[in-house]
Amino acid sequence: MKVLITGALGHIGSKLILTLPEYFPDCEIVMVDNMLCQRYCSLFNLPSKAKYTFVEKDIFKDDISDLIEGAQVVVHLAAITNAAGSFDSQVEVEEVNYQGTVKIAKACLANNVPLINLSTTSVYGTQEKTVDENCSEEELKPQSPYAKSKLKAEKHLVEQKKQGLRYISCRFGTIFGISQGMRFHTAINKFCWQAVMRTPLTVWTTAMDQVRPYLDLEDAINALTHIIKNEIYDGETYNVLTMNTSVRNIIDSIKEFCPQIEVQYVDTEIMNQLSYDVMCNKFQGTGFEFKGNLRKSLDDTISLIKGANI
Repeated sequence: MKVLITGALGHIGSKLILTLPEYFPDCEIVMVDNMLCQRYCSLFNLPSKAKYTFVEKDIFKDDISDLIEGAQVVVHLAAITNAAGSFDSQVEVEEVNYQGTVKIAKACLANNVPLINLSTTSVYGTQEKTVDENCSEEELKPQSPYAKSKLKAEKHLVEQKKQGLRYISCRFGTIFGISQGMRFHTAINKFCWQAVMRTPLTVWTTAMDQVRPYLDLEDAINALTHIIKNEIYDGETYNVLTMNTSVRNIIDSIKEFCPQIEVQYVDTEIMNQLSYDVMCNKFQGTGFEFKGNLRKSLDDTISLIKGANI
């Protein structure tokens, strides 16, 4: 089996490329990444149970149709994911997250290869207490250029479904957990880093008690392999998340491992009073069970940072 992964060396991709051979021994894994973040370490010590090929290409600037040919699935992870930072790079975000997805979808359709498209629960902006995939258009109010580009890409795939594209869109919650290519710009990982470094935890002024969806990296990887194994390319959109929780609860949990925590409130262009639970019953209905554990992930992440002996 041949699997092509875009953004293969990033936070999710670097974990996925290590895990796929456990589920699909002797698979061929084609890794595409533009190396913008220079995560060379994600390529180190890959298991021998798979055949790996790495190609340094940019999904927006380069044509990767020849690489997609013959694949059983394309896992499209390549994206600019920093929501707060996306206000300062709106053109690039549009190019990579939307136009890049348009190009990938076109190549998948031409080669009759199914596509796993990664979207985000940040597309929601509801005043309701709960929200699911069947919400009204009024409840889809993305608060950042990043989220807007992801929603726009989703809508493009819906149109391509009419042309025969087989795909699934997964609205992932905010990722937490460790990997070779992990980043620290999102809440949980960032807080862990700041706590160990004994610097104030920077919390958005309105965010302390807002409930948001989060996804354990282990659950994310298991969800992707579940989709591949069961060939869930039904042209549907699914919320994928381990839990809904508040920043206050996350910080209280971190205090178990780093008691001396200070909080510093900061402003951001993503400022709202919205608080809601995102439902993921639809994805659970495919037979998937979420098993992620916030406390374990915090322990693992904090122990990893402390182990650096900085």
